[in-house]
Amino acid sequence: MNLSKALRSSILLVYLFPINLFAQNFESIKRYKVNFGVATKSNEKLITVRSFVNNNQKFLLLVNPQTLDTKIDLASNYSLSGLAYANILSIFKNSAYVKSLQEAADKDLQLQNAGIDHSIPYEKGITLTIDLCPSHKPLDRVIFQSVFDEFKKIEQPAPLAVSVSGKWMLKHLDDLNWLKSLVDKKELDITWINHSYNHEVNSLPLAENFLLSPGTHLDIEVLENEKLMLKYGLIPSVFFRFPGLVSDKTIVQKIEEYGLIPIGSDAWLAKGQKPNAGSIVLIRGNGNEEIGVKDFIQLLKLKQKDVTNKQWLLFDLRQGLEKEFE
Repeated sequence: MNLSKALRSSILLVYLFPINLFAQNFESIKRYKVNFGVATKSNEKLITVRSFVNNNQKFLLLVNPQTLDTKIDLASNYSLSGLAYANILSIFKNSAYVKSLQEAADKDLQLQNAGIDHSIPYEKGITLTIDLCPSHKPLDRVIFQSVFDEFKKIEQPAPLAVSVSGKWMLKHLDDLNWLKSLVDKKELDITWINHSYNHEVNSLPLAENFLLSPGTHLDIEVLENEKLMLKYGLIPSVFFRFPGLVSDKTIVQKIEEYGLIPIGSDAWLAKGQKPNAGSIVLIRGNGNEEIGVKDFIQLLKLKQKDVTNKQWLLFDLRQGLEKEFE
């Protein structure tokens, strides 16, 4: 069969530079749904948590139960078996993933800060999480640049986690693309956390606020946000951060039934909470938390010598939990 020169060139390009599914933007997602099961390929056994169709191809969102890493891949690359969520918890009960889910569930009675709020016990350093709630103000880029500048000699890319809300992404594509460029340049290693689509805030008491607001539709808050993340080239992690860190027992259980691990914080800087060894630090990077940003920059200056001597490091949230439950 004769192939045109253009077609031969296209095939050669694909052969030399195969499509990177990790960086793919999924523009036409259909039938996006929760889909638990086990995906097996060679000696690799992963947990499926989502399935969807894009351009007539079926994709899966997959979780490594030991490392907590996630990835998108074609369903056709795996041998698949569907399972109920309860069966996943049973089969993988000794994994870091299921143990993290269980630890988060143990704190589900708290109205604020339910979930895991501390990781990497006994290590000298912190896990940095930056929340991007809806805002009309631009991204506090100084946070990210300061992290890179401070840690580039000892940790590159520097690990941190960013909690993204759908309404922030829709209004701040330039800022989002700037963050993605830091990842592409290996300056930062970002774990993308689901922070809900709408991030509803009202004037009611906490028990009726944020995701506890009357009329909240969790499929929209969770799944539509993940779809938007995928559209913009972000791979959703297994983590979820409640808006305002507000939840109750029922909603924690529902979030976990999406296969997501709630992440709190024991060091919300703007509230005056001081980080300790292994703290999960929270600052808002959406332009609305000047105090928290200043406190973090001051913290970096205070720890500058320790950073240089590798006595105060940034830790990857996934690796911290993997180490805690190994």
